[in-house]
Amino acid sequence: MSVQPQSDLADFVVSQSAALARDCTRCGRCVEVCPVVPYAGLGRADPAATVGGILGVLMGGGELNGAAGDWAQQCNGCGACIPACPEGINPRQMLMLALTLDARHESATPALFRKMARAIRLMAAMQLVPEDMDRLLRPASPRAAEVVFYLGCNAVRTPHVLFNAMYVLDALGVDYAVSGGPASCCGIIHAKWEGELERGGRITEGTLEHFADMRPDKVLSWCPSCQLHIGETIAGYREVAFDFDHVTSYLVEQADRLRALYTTPVPLRVLLHAHDGMRELGDNVTRLLRDVPGLTVVDVAWESGYTCGGSGADRSPGLKAEQRAETLRRAGGEGIDALVTLYHGCHRQLAADGAAKGLRVVNFTELLVEGLGGSPREDALEALRSLGDWHAIAEAAMPSLDANGMAMDADALAGLLPEVFAMAEFNGGLQQFAERTG
Repeated sequence: MSVQPQSDLADFVVSQSAALARDCTRCGRCVEVCPVVPYAGLGRADPAATVGGILGVLMGGGELNGAAGDWAQQCNGCGACIPACPEGINPRQMLMLALTLDARHESATPALFRKMARAIRLMAAMQLVPEDMDRLLRPASPRAAEVVFYLGCNAVRTPHVLFNAMYVLDALGVDYAVSGGPASCCGIIHAKWEGELERGGRITEGTLEHFADMRPDKVLSWCPSCQLHIGETIAGYREVAFDFDHVTSYLVEQADRLRALYTTPVPLRVLLHAHDGMRELGDNVTRLLRDVPGLTVVDVAWESGYTCGGSGADRSPGLKAEQRAETLRRAGGEGIDALVTLYHGCHRQLAADGAAKGLRVVNFTELLVEGLGGSPREDALEALRSLGDWHAIAEAAMPSLDANGMAMDADALAGLLPEVFAMAEFNGGLQQFAERTG
């Protein structure tokens, strides 16, 4: 089985962009409903003219600038524009493609993937024993499997959520193979952030080929950015013979079987944090949690965007700050025992926020494992961060790094850690942590 060749990614993006530009009527409705507009200084901008600036880029007519540039750069991927479009096109895809085309002129993030890959490997090695490193970052040769559990790159920094998810798949008896880490990148960094469409296409194609070699029925993604990039922004770039979906959708499909496996009540009242940009995934987790015996989902704290971090909610910092403050206020309210996270990036941010405010923050996978009678993996990253000092973190991580063959001087590691941790969120999602630790 192989991925069927068509065009290269640059040709595909140009073709898709032209089709979207052709179908758009410049009514400006997408701008009018966009929640980031008031926070981007665009309250007085003409919606039709703003959309026109995006279409100019899509038609190969220049770079993003002015109101159109401000709008695109602060798009958090919330998707509020999609149902609002009277023509039935996808304005979020328009903006993603415009950003991708614009990045070709002059990448704002040179060598980002190389820096990210180093940070991912280092952060994983600080937390994992060698066998677990091998499972997440150095997978064995492809084998036939009914399901591929696709981790993406960044989730490997927060490995406990991945192993908890795999515990659930194991409990269900799923025949699955694991694919993750920088070697299995979806290509979004190269294409959208670095502007290297040709290389990004090769990366995407190689990852899809790797999936195809395992002849799966389904590829289950964990990372929302991979989901958005492969499943929407460049959907149709390559024909594949497997379904590409999110792992939470698969678990909902298995809900009856999963419910029968629960053995242990989890007596908690929780507030779930989720994003409206992929609302169906938040709904999936709500349903899964409500099946756990003893667990009460009091409510869902919906935040704008499709995820936390520099590719999502952090792109509109003013809106993010207001909504995050409200989420934390609600999480600290009477009758809430824990704030529950969905994605890895959200968990990293909220775990730090929760620690500062004395809130219990857990990922939803931990609660599923508890309900199944298991012992969830420890959040080793937050345990390291709680030390509150780069040198203390470096000293604590040295034994794990030694075991993984990445030994280095503790002082040298301490000097690297501010950049390594900041890379976890692209644009400073750990700023408060950096300020606390100096």
